[in-house]
Amino acid sequence: MAGRIEDYALIGDMQTAALVCRDGTVDWLCLPRFDSHAIFAGLLGTEEHGFWRIGPAHAPDTAPPVADRRTYRGDSLILESEWDTIRGTVRVTDFMPPRDGAPQLIRIVEGVSGRVPMQSALRMRFSYGRVVPWVHKHDDERTVAVAGPDSVWFDTEAETYGHSLTTYSDFTVAPGERIAFTISWQPSHKEAPPLPEPEQSLTATEDFWRDWVEHCTYHGPYREPVVRSLITLKALTYAPTGGIVAAPTTSLPEDIGGVRNWDYRYTWLRDAAITLSSLLRTGYREEARAWREWLLRAVAGDPENLQIMYGIAGERELGEAELDWLPGYENSAPVRVGNGAAHQLQLDVYGEVTEALHLAHMTGLARNDYASLLQLKLISYLEKHWQEPDEGIWEVRGPRRHFVHSKVMAWVAVDRTIKLIESGDADGPLERWKELRDDIHREVCEKGYDKERNTFTQSYGSKELDASLLLIPQMGFLPPDDKRVIGTIEAIQRELSTPDGFILRYPTEGESEGVDGLPGDEGAFLACSFWMADDLAMIGRVDEARRLFEKLLGLRNDLGLLAEEWDPRLQRQVGNFPQAFSHVPLIDTALRLTASGAYGG
Repeated sequence: MAGRIEDYALIGDMQTAALVCRDGTVDWLCLPRFDSHAIFAGLLGTEEHGFWRIGPAHAPDTAPPVADRRTYRGDSLILESEWDTIRGTVRVTDFMPPRDGAPQLIRIVEGVSGRVPMQSALRMRFSYGRVVPWVHKHDDERTVAVAGPDSVWFDTEAETYGHSLTTYSDFTVAPGERIAFTISWQPSHKEAPPLPEPEQSLTATEDFWRDWVEHCTYHGPYREPVVRSLITLKALTYAPTGGIVAAPTTSLPEDIGGVRNWDYRYTWLRDAAITLSSLLRTGYREEARAWREWLLRAVAGDPENLQIMYGIAGERELGEAELDWLPGYENSAPVRVGNGAAHQLQLDVYGEVTEALHLAHMTGLARNDYASLLQLKLISYLEKHWQEPDEGIWEVRGPRRHFVHSKVMAWVAVDRTIKLIESGDADGPLERWKELRDDIHREVCEKGYDKERNTFTQSYGSKELDASLLLIPQMGFLPPDDKRVIGTIEAIQRELSTPDGFILRYPTEGESEGVDGLPGDEGAFLACSFWMADDLAMIGRVDEARRLFEKLLGLRNDLGLLAEEWDPRLQRQVGNFPQAFSHVPLIDTALRLTASGAYGG
């Protein structure tokens, strides 16, 4: 069975990523892209669906030993895991070099002390664990697995043998000895990829991450979690296009054993836009420029049909399907690939995209005339459609509603575009759009606010609350000291807090279908909990904000990674992992608390 979600480490090459468990097992890897079919899908099934484990040898009827220590090497994405055994200590270094040719996953085994018997067990299963490849020797030296359009090449100096459709290697390492293992993907119709050079690749990978981190402009008291989050966001960026995936996984459940399992290996405009803002505010303008270019290509000349998400190269068709041969993570079925929410109407996306373009403009990113034209077209669309109900930020699969957050973000889109026109960098109907901005603001305050409870509500006329309302002061819709803002913050604390103080997105109804059209519950949404910390700081409750922030930092796994949610009942991370939408607000809250001086020690 797969490990707990927080037991995994992320490694990647900015085109795809692998998850490595504490026991040295790679349980998830899609090649050659984030959204390709997995060759290791044990994360969503069993070892029969593909895995690669390297660790100390153990008896067949016993669980593989977990590493006694693991860490990333400095500020990098190079994972080092160490085992202390009765025979000695061994280290395994796992990484994926930034791609220059065939994608590679390299694992270097190094003896630290004593003589440690080791084993590599490699079981490749293509097409999400469904297809057993043809595995054979090439030129009596290299092992290659072939199925359909894919081939994976396995290279090592260690002796290998096959058993039960698995490639094994049994070996022993002494102090100072280093034995490398590499898999490389190549289209099956092409010639063999070049022989790997593990040691040179390790040096180049370390140099890449060190040089990249040096551009970070944040040097405050929370530098370690901020830098680790920035590295994670960089790892979730698809380098050839600048698209940013929400997470590198699919169908890790929001509710263990439930049906809330979605494919996050795509570029949500919302997630990517807020990622862009964090990168810009920490010195990473090149990534921001690349994402803006991706956006312009993806939307192209059709902003009226703006999708909430696209493929990492801008693909529009992301049809959803279920993989019924996979039992799901801890029997959380169905396992889904693709995402049927791609064609939902979510009016808030227009606000997030416009806010990101506005921030890029304000931070001096070189002007792009088409970006300004796109912004004007988005507002022209909103002018005609902002009064329609939509599915909202949380992609509900129930009926459309007039979600308050969606209307607030429509206001943001108009407001930021008015600022663009006033700066002289665009032309538009300024007075008409100022009236539009006032109309949206007036309607939200009239229809989205519950005077008796002194709180904004999830949608017009509803009694439910929604944590997205915490963004009202952060977006400048109302000032933090407005009594309606303070009332909303306090109402969310009362009604959407878990016993340990974290924030739910909205009420769910257990086995009944709730507002989102789905049965079951979910954990505390980590982004919402960071938003609460932000709001508390904005209304002057800075000590409370700091305590909540540092409590959230305590939910990270030992490598500083966060999934989408935290299950307060099971006390564990849930949802896709690692999640950009958790690491971005971590960065934002750290910046806000640092600016306010609200940090300990």
